[in-house]
Amino acid sequence: MKELKMYIDGQFIENESGKWIHVLNPSTEETISRMPDGRVEDVRTAINAAEKAQPGWERTPAIQRAAYLKKIAAGIRKREKELTDIIVREGGKTQGLANVEVLFTADYLDYMSEWARRYEGEIIQSDRPHETILLFKKPIGVTTGILPWNFPFFLVARKAAPALVTGNTIVIKPSQVTPENAYVFAQIADEAGLPAGVFNLVNGRGSVIGHELAANPKIGMVSLTGSVEAGIKTMEAASANVTKVSLELGGKAPAIVLEDADIDLAVNAIIASRVINTGQVCNCCERVYVHKKIKALFLEKLIAGMKAVKVGDPSEIADLDMGPLVEAQALKSVTEKVEKAIRQGAVLACGGKRIGTKGYFFEPTVLTDCTQDMDIIKEETFGPVLPVVEFEDINDAIDWANDCEYGLTSSVYTQNLDRAFQLIRALKFGETYINRENFEAMQGFHAGWRKSGIGGADGKHGLEEYLQTHIVYIETKG
Repeated sequence: MKELKMYIDGQFIENESGKWIHVLNPSTEETISRMPDGRVEDVRTAINAAEKAQPGWERTPAIQRAAYLKKIAAGIRKREKELTDIIVREGGKTQGLANVEVLFTADYLDYMSEWARRYEGEIIQSDRPHETILLFKKPIGVTTGILPWNFPFFLVARKAAPALVTGNTIVIKPSQVTPENAYVFAQIADEAGLPAGVFNLVNGRGSVIGHELAANPKIGMVSLTGSVEAGIKTMEAASANVTKVSLELGGKAPAIVLEDADIDLAVNAIIASRVINTGQVCNCCERVYVHKKIKALFLEKLIAGMKAVKVGDPSEIADLDMGPLVEAQALKSVTEKVEKAIRQGAVLACGGKRIGTKGYFFEPTVLTDCTQDMDIIKEETFGPVLPVVEFEDINDAIDWANDCEYGLTSSVYTQNLDRAFQLIRALKFGETYINRENFEAMQGFHAGWRKSGIGGADGKHGLEEYLQTHIVYIETKG
């Protein structure tokens, strides 16, 4: 069994607590590795190392900081196959999606490194004749990244790359469900010669490690991707020090299919947006609103498509659409949500139950005759389940789509540009996809409204999450 180590102040350290957390393969339920059950002392050591390293890292020219990111990206590409296998084994992701994650992570590091010469301050016009006003963009200091299990490798880069290129240092806490990929990232960062303390990796439980990362007064910003509950706890812990928080939380993405939609395109895109990573993605399509005129044909094609989804153990079969859910609790939760929907009046059109007795596999599921008041329409499911609601008036579809505590992503299917912009103006979500699957671009800005989060990631605006302003007024004599 592989034993993972933490990476603190440029060193891989032994597990001083003597306690371990076992990591399971969700396809087989077999233990594949174990990671240290970290202590508060470990987090504080990492934070102190990051604090000590930060001034020197800030003084390092941005283009030199960027060069380290490029070295890490190159190291990732050299270990592409190994990392793909780890992500498949730990999280149950299909081989194709795991490989996309590995290569996208390397590309993301390269992309963020290119901002080194591009982020800027400003010269602001003064009301006084002999004054110059300068606005500097400066790093925040020590930052943290608390990671989920669904895109565990990419999220290391999403948090570390903008932090490092702008002169911050960082302490990363990977999910206890999928920690090995982050361990390999730390190895690659070490091999790239990243200065000690700039990047640190601490393993353990959210209640211990995550809490300290949010509550420690030396932290300048805490960034978390996870559940609403985890986000609330993070905000509470950070509030005592008025620490900046950046949160990407849950989603309940609506797809609105108008009567003039390309039905085949809509069906294929919605299925792709629901079964990706077995429906365990915050920007997944979670509910469908389809116009009454096309509902029958749409459902016929949707049900046939979901029945055709190929499910299996991605470690054994390369050509799959979907693997298992990530853990036993996820399987229990999805099962209970489907059963409750049926009790509330939804009709089970396909799927609806566990596959086999080994591994956390669940059938791709379609629920019809759903209504807006059902829990399956209101609550995040995080599994391969598509509830479908009929509408006739576009204003009802808009109201129902917005009737949600989340506001991350949404999608629209129509061939009418006027209708598309009507919906774009009305939908209260951070992202809207028109006639395509729900998957963001690294140069965009991934940010949610309402309980889907605070702040955002990617692109110029994501980079600026890691910067703070320093305004300077210079008065001269002539």
